[in-house]
Amino acid sequence: MTQSRRSSCPVSCTLDLIGDRWTLLVIRDIMFFGKQRFEEFLESPEEISTNILANRLKLLEELGLVDKQPYSNHSRRMNYQLTEKGKSLRPVLKVIAAWGLKHIDNTQIPQNNPSDADRSANKPRASEP
Repeated sequence: MTQSRRSSCPVSCTLDLIGDRWTLLVIRDIMFFGKQRFEEFLESPEEISTNILANRLKLLEELGLVDKQPYSNHSRRMNYQLTEKGKSLRPVLKVIAAWGLKHIDNTQIPQNNPSDADRSANKPRASEP
């Protein structure tokens, strides 16, 4: 994916790719809450709309941050997983979470839903960021 750059600053370039309101939240949901399916992302408290979610998942796949694999006989039902490149954002999200906890009143790390434990046995706990 090629995009025009406003500058060669790595902060600016990174924000151009993943710095919008929703992209990091989708990555957060995969990384820390084990969400893999389209419907699971819609359950997040931020209430992302279906068209924006579809757009962000496509963008993340184009950027090489997410892979998708079919999970049933229906060709349109996909599981989304982070690639190694996507997983490399873990320290970034952890620092953002720590900054928010320290500097924004009334913030907390979201807890997993009880049903989340059944989705993925090898995912990190929500309290990890």
